[in-house]
Amino acid sequence: MKIRLKKGDAVIIRSGKYKGHIGKVLAVHPKLNKITVEGVNIVKRHFKPSRTKPQGGVIELTKPIFVSKVGLYDSSAKKASRVAYKVDEDGSKIRLLKTSGKEIK
Repeated sequence: MKIRLKKGDAVIIRSGKYKGHIGKVLAVHPKLNKITVEGVNIVKRHFKPSRTKPQGGVIELTKPIFVSKVGLYDSSAKKASRVAYKVDEDGSKIRLLKTSGKEIK
């Protein structure tokens, strides 16, 4: 199935630990069917010292979550929306919000 979200879209988390959080899509991983959302699913990773990084330590990373857990955020309705497509007169495809019909920038 194709992922209809793009980098920079505002999404709302529908289920799980971060339910209700709103964030921006940082990366899309179509082969994994996941996306990385800003401020969501943050984990701590412990790194050993190495030649390239002589200082080890604990770093916080943002891990991807499944696309099915998020929805495109509709600011006018303040809830999740699905993506619709419309073909313009010149033949270009436009993404729309299903709930309000507004164009996605």
